[in-house]
Amino acid sequence: MLCTLRRWLRGLEPRARAHLERGWLARYQPWLEQRALFRFQRQPLARGVAAGMFCGLIPGPLQIPGTLLVCAWLRGNIVAGGVATFYTNPLTTVPLYVLAFYLGALVMPGTHTLPAWGSVVPGGDFSVQALGTWMQALGAPLLVGLPTLGLVMAVLGYATVQLLWLAPALQRKRRLARSR
Repeated sequence: MLCTLRRWLRGLEPRARAHLERGWLARYQPWLEQRALFRFQRQPLARGVAAGMFCGLIPGPLQIPGTLLVCAWLRGNIVAGGVATFYTNPLTTVPLYVLAFYLGALVMPGTHTLPAWGSVVPGGDFSVQALGTWMQALGAPLLVGLPTLGLVMAVLGYATVQLLWLAPALQRKRRLARSR
């Protein structure tokens, strides 16, 4: 299955290059090519996933532009980076922010307690404004915990892509060692 995924990803590269040769992106192709932004190889994919995992914790509509900038800086695949940001969505944002709060509280000196939703939001009704008020109440531990969690997620994403990409080669090596 992993070999099939690798072949499929490598098959995407010529199609992405063909799209780059046409239209408004054609004049930027040398810059894009130099930075490996559309290469579907192990290192650019791993760096793209790491950038997407880190930038996925950026609030709202800044995730994809942030990922594009980080991918250009790290020479990562922007398709993989953009897809990797989708681990954050309306269902996972609150649990991730709570995890970031606890991670920040672990890193910061002193004791910090997670403010209860009812103590911050009068009436306990859920709305975007109520969520914003609750996030402000999380304070400094959240501000420290978000980049820390982003770095942890980026390292895990990078390592996962590296391991998944190398898994078929490692399996072949083991089979050859057993057959000798």
